[in-house]
Formats: sequence, structure tokens, C-alpha cells
Amino acid sequence: MDTLWIAATGARAVLQQQAVTANNLANVNTTGYRGEQAQFRALPVYGNTLPTSAYTAVQGHSADLQEGPIVHTGRNLDVAVQGQGWIAVQAPNGDTAYTRNGDLQINSSGILSTSDGRPVLGQSGAPISMPPLESVQIGSDGTISGVPVGSQPNALVVVNRIQLVNPPAGQMQRGADGLFRDTQGPAPADGTVQLAVGALEGSNVNPMQAMIQILDNTRAFEIQTKLMQTVDQNHQASTQLLNVS
Repeated sequence: MDTLWIAATGARAVLQQQAVTANNLANVNTTGYRGEQAQFRALPVYGNTLPTSAYTAVQGHSADLQEGPIVHTGRNLDVAVQGQGWIAVQAPNGDTAYTRNGDLQINSSGILSTSDGRPVLGQSGAPISMPPLESVQIGSDGTISGVPVGSQPNALVVVNRIQLVNPPAGQMQRGADGLFRDTQGPAPADGTVQLAVGALEGSNVNPMQAMIQILDNTRAFEIQTKLMQTVDQNHQASTQLLNVS
């Protein structure tokens, strides 16, 4: 296998890592965002002799599932999952998916949704439709209650309960839409998952570490491209020597 190609696979891996790090940095202020990590693998180069070199192959991406910081806002529709767990939402294709984005809104159709427009699912697995309410509150177990329009302040009624799940971390996989899914199928509701009400979970991306990673990636790319230039120069010098002889 050509040495130049081996060096090129290293440069390609660094570019991939740089793109992932830049995306993490862009989401440092995104509610409930989970950082992404690029995965690579060194594979031996086989030829007529035993392998003496290795090239870099891209394995895919994985998510950093560490918790982000919880910031208290006091807003009654803001919730943050405490510890492990996820909020069930409806994905754009209708599938059940999961998020840690607890910045909830009631859209124009009366559907409880995340700030990026994903309908939040109730205990039945259907989107939560909110009736006209004078006030609304969410309990730590996800129970939604409120006072219907025109009722007395003490006429509190239960509307629904947010579906909270907690499948094993190893089963969670992020999709292209940014939502997570359980690779074993929709997870059952877990009554032990608790919410911090009037609070939001921030991104778990450390901006300082991300900046340092970008600088490291830049230096690594420079080394890889310099190696490619050196290999190319050596190849040209060898060709000239052969032509002279």
C-alpha cells in the first residue's frame, strides 16, 4: 500500500475529528446537548510480507452521555432530568425518540413540545395535548396539572404525565436528527426518573477542552500534510535518480 495513501488516511481522520469538535463547540449553549466523539481504528497493512504499517479507518461516532450543568430558571415549563434518564418525544418520522432538552413550550395547536418543535409524549405514547389552562405546573415525576380557564384557582386537574425512560446507556444511539433512540426498541416508562422543575440542563461540552482539541487537531493535520509532502518529495527524488541511471 502506498505510503502517501497511509498518510492521507491520517489526515482524513484528523479532519473528521475537527468537524466533530467544531460541531460540539457550536452546541456549547444548546440545552441538554450531548457531546459527540469521533471513533477511529488502526488497521494493519498487509502485503507480500508481514504487516509493518497501519492506516486509520473511521469507525463512526459515539456520544458523551455525562450530565451537563443544571441551571435554575424559575420558568414553570422548564424541566431538567436529574441523573440518568430521558424525555420521550416524537421524532419527525413519527418514531419514539429521546432527548434531554427540557425547554418545553405549548405550540399553537396546544401540543406540549420541546423548543426545537418535538412533541413530548405522555404515558400512552401519544403527544400531550394541553387544554386551555389558567396556569400549568409540572411535578418532579413528570405529572402535568393546571387550572382550567374559567375555574377557581384551587380547581387543579391532572392533564397527563411526561413519559420518562431510562434504558441502558449502551443501547442509546444518536440519529441524524440529533435525537437519541433505544437500539432495542421503544423503552418502557421508568417511574424512578425525576425532573428538576424550573431548571434546564446545559450542554455537557466543555468549551475550554473543545478549543484545546481544535488546536491539537490543527497541529496534527499540519504534521500529516507535512508527512505527505515529504513522502511525495522522496518519491520524486527517487524517480529522478532512476531516470539519470
